Amino acid sequence: MKDIERNPDEESVYECFNCGTIVTATAAGSCPDCGADMRNRQTPIE
Repeated sequence: MKDIERNPDEESVYECFNCGTIVTATAAGSCPDCGADMRNRQTPIE
C-alpha cells in the first residue's frame, strides 16, 4: 500500500470520526459540528 504524498498548502478532504461530517480544508483540527477528531480521507485506516 502506498502512502499519499501530502502538500500542506493544498486542500484535502477530512471526515469526522464521530458524526461523519466531511470538510475540505488545508488542515482540520476538530469537527465543526460535534468537536470530535477529523481524519484525512486519503489516508487508509489500517
